[in-house]
Amino acid sequence: MNKTAIIGAGSWGTALAVTLAENCPNVLLWSRRKELCRTINETRVNQDYLPGVTIPSNVTLTADLEEAVQQKDMLALVVPSHTVRDMARQIAPYTKKETIVISCAKGLEEKTYQRMTQILQEELPHCHAAVLSGPNHAEEVGRNIPSATVVSAQKRQVAEAAQDLFMTRFLRVYTNPDVVGVELGGALKNIIALGAGIADGLGFGDNTIAALMTRGISEIARLGIAMGADPLTFAGLSGIGDLMVTCTSRHSRNRSLGVELGKGKKLSEVLAGMHMVAEGVRTTRTAWELAQQYGVEMPITNQAYNVLFEEKDPRAAVVDLMRRGRTHETEDIVSDKYETW
Repeated sequence: MNKTAIIGAGSWGTALAVTLAENCPNVLLWSRRKELCRTINETRVNQDYLPGVTIPSNVTLTADLEEAVQQKDMLALVVPSHTVRDMARQIAPYTKKETIVISCAKGLEEKTYQRMTQILQEELPHCHAAVLSGPNHAEEVGRNIPSATVVSAQKRQVAEAAQDLFMTRFLRVYTNPDVVGVELGGALKNIIALGAGIADGLGFGDNTIAALMTRGISEIARLGIAMGADPLTFAGLSGIGDLMVTCTSRHSRNRSLGVELGKGKKLSEVLAGMHMVAEGVRTTRTAWELAQQYGVEMPITNQAYNVLFEEKDPRAAVVDLMRRGRTHETEDIVSDKYETW
């Protein structure tokens, strides 16, 4: 299975094309921007999105979507989550039956609350949907810094086909049948990363970040379990692994956005100055609505929502988190394990 294309020439799409070039004789990388295609084909560098990374000669840029998609065995859809449905509709006429389409976006669709593979199943019912997610910054994967990730699909053969394709000397790929958990872990951790950035922008320390991350994975798991995920998934690469790297790395867009909010900037001001998408903003609203729908308590998400969309002062949000009523760390699981007074 070597007829492969990457749809989306942003930082992550470019990094994945560099990775696939080790396993595939020819990789097509699609961008809607003809000028970007021309420049990269000539210079072998995506200066706009992944500067400093040399793109192998067997990666070809194209702005022709039909050329990129037709007769491909596998497609990686590497576009922002809010454009996945439209992109799936655009490629639908050109995809052949049984094509494996891998979502590499980390988000949830607003209003429908659907995960990316659910969208792919609706728009491309003749294809196999999968998801690739994990603690992977494009800046490091593109430079062959050893990394690990997870691919998930409903069918084992689909997941293993994607695993074989993406596995290289520098990228170790695991499979996981829990599509719900893998997708939710990748999407919801961005909310906690926003919170970690806010804490940093406020001048707080390592204790604060550790508390946010630990309690953050707890509320991610609560919502995930309510939506049918396997709780063990959130202890893996697409859960705590992705959360760790996104909350602490200088490469994290969501953390960087949070830092600016913590320093006192308005959301609109920060977004206007960003070159790439921070998925956590849209995901915060969607997760907040899902928490209400499922009756799940998500205090960090709730405060992030208030800061982003209700213009709540970030410092006041932290105070309200700290002053919440007492509770068990492991919820009701341990409430019956205390000795009788």
